[in-house]
Amino acid sequence: MFSKILIANRGEIACRVIRTARRMGIRTVAVYSEADANARHVRLADEAVCIGPAAVNESYLVVERILDAVRRTGAQAVHPGYGFLSENDRFADACAEAGIVFIGPPAEAIRAMGSKSAAKKIMGAAKVPLTPGYHGDIQDADFLHSQADAMSYPVLIKASAGGGGKGMRRVEKSEDFLAALASCRREAAASFGSEHVLIEKYLSRSRHIEIQIFADTHGNCVYLFERDCSVQRRHQKVLEEAPAPGMTTARRAAMGKAAIDAAKAVGYVGAGTVEFIASENFAQDGTFYFMEMNTRLQVEHPVTEMITGQDLVEWQLRVASGEPLPLRQDQLEIRGHALEARIYAEDPTREFLPSTGRLIHLAPPAESLNVRVDTGIEQGDEITSYYDPMIAKLIVWDVDRNAALARMQQALADYRIVGVTANVDFLTRLVACPAFANADLDTGLIDRSRDFLFPAQVEPPRNVFFVVAVAELLREQSAALAKARHSGDPWSPWSSNDGWRLNIQSRRTITYRSGETLHEVAVAYEVDGWRLTLAGESVLARGRRLDSGQFSGQLAIELDDRRMIASVIAVTEKQIQKRHVFLNGTTWIIQRDDPLHLVEAGGMQGGGLTAPMPGKVVALLAVPGQAVEKGTPLLILEAMKMEHTVIAPKNGVVNAFLYAAGDQVKEGAELVEFEAEKQRAMAVD
Repeated sequence: MFSKILIANRGEIACRVIRTARRMGIRTVAVYSEADANARHVRLADEAVCIGPAAVNESYLVVERILDAVRRTGAQAVHPGYGFLSENDRFADACAEAGIVFIGPPAEAIRAMGSKSAAKKIMGAAKVPLTPGYHGDIQDADFLHSQADAMSYPVLIKASAGGGGKGMRRVEKSEDFLAALASCRREAAASFGSEHVLIEKYLSRSRHIEIQIFADTHGNCVYLFERDCSVQRRHQKVLEEAPAPGMTTARRAAMGKAAIDAAKAVGYVGAGTVEFIASENFAQDGTFYFMEMNTRLQVEHPVTEMITGQDLVEWQLRVASGEPLPLRQDQLEIRGHALEARIYAEDPTREFLPSTGRLIHLAPPAESLNVRVDTGIEQGDEITSYYDPMIAKLIVWDVDRNAALARMQQALADYRIVGVTANVDFLTRLVACPAFANADLDTGLIDRSRDFLFPAQVEPPRNVFFVVAVAELLREQSAALAKARHSGDPWSPWSSNDGWRLNIQSRRTITYRSGETLHEVAVAYEVDGWRLTLAGESVLARGRRLDSGQFSGQLAIELDDRRMIASVIAVTEKQIQKRHVFLNGTTWIIQRDDPLHLVEAGGMQGGGLTAPMPGKVVALLAVPGQAVEKGTPLLILEAMKMEHTVIAPKNGVVNAFLYAAGDQVKEGAELVEFEAEKQRAMAVD
């Protein structure tokens, strides 16, 4: 077994590998970019080496810098994690040439499976069922267009070297094909260094089911059952679970055999995942097709670990050091049900655009035998535009699917994030969504459940304003006590904040704003609390901060005879006092309207269109002076290797572009001088 390994990755997966290596007594070396100098994986490792600037093509993707770090630290092996160089055959070759063990499959297997089109040919020869489509090498745009037209729409354009939903476009009709192909190629080139694509028939109501396989150098190969990864947004997984709902023993065996056949066809060694598309008739006839093989550890591997009781990173280390697989196929068994939710810094209401910023407050649920949190982020860390915006993976296990769903609902309710927009509330609705709860799964679940998942915005219930008012009063009380302790006379009544008045009850009003609506909470100080009144409803309120136990750091609040646990985080952003209220599994953001804290908070000035996130301008799709209709694409912005199209908000004229293709822009930067049709007409008059 190795005594020291280097982890050629960052964030959550680097921390995950460090955890297992430390348990096995293996020392670890982290690598980091200048932007990651204080990252969690750097703090956890035994040693760390800086490998360059923040941009991945100057640090985490530079093979020579990784190998130099290995040589300098004396590491015997490299764990590539997932993403970055994990499926780079040249990196695997370079490690072998340098006498360094690559903790992954042979370079030949990576090459064979690295191109989706080449992999399809190999799988076809191995009698693994394939999705109908064009998987060849001719890449002429008109030829690919004709292939798509011949198989009928909708079709899926996929980067041959792709993964993670990048370089993938669903095309509904022929006239949209060429634009989608161009966008797909740009994204594929940026993410994987290759524009090569394949075209496949898009299977409606299909499920994404993958098989975890493991092979060693002694000729052994097993499958550790399946994961259902059907719930996706923008072709990227959101929720994963194991085992797959509705899977029969016979179908599991058939898919497992196909996965092992795929692995053996390329001489595979190590951890790998064979991904299949299951047709809409899967429940009836068990039809499935090979999609691709990921020659690395998957992001969602923890659900497999939870149902098998195995540590897949440990398996990787043992196989890479020459040991045989720890278990035979007949020794593996499924126990219970596991779910994984990916906690992202993103805004679901804005088409899941990434969110950047500092994590002012980060409180994950408590970990236990049933709840696991894999993360590379801690409170105070920054989510930047350089890397994937995943905050954590939340994994739960229980005896069956219904119990696991309830466990996930509770764990999500306990997650509190302030500083970036996160998808926790969306995930809460997703787990409760009837389609998901009833296991009516397919890759279009989010789109067909939009009414449930994206409800109309409603005013917060009155309890939210009562809770935030109690938090405000407790905060003032605590500040007054702290000030008194540091004064010359801590017992002076002038230092008290209990609202006492001679011959009269003390009263005040605290005003909050939700959207455009003001909410005035009248406060009357009582001997044992506060009498709060809002819109005619009155409650006797009490509260205290919890300093220990399961809910440490939160508030215990009583409203008349009802008790509740809540958390209120106060943040001032651009002179606006915001209160993030976490109550009953929902997050509410309201604004304190304080006359002693005057704020000039206007809307965006001028007629410009702004960047929804930091990124790079890839292409300008109009010209200055051009009249456009509402919805016309104006420019393409790339962030985190995903493309986002900025469109005209209404009919009007593009007066000017404020950035050129290739320019980097900050979130909120004005991109286009745009004159709406009505404004232009008024100016002409």
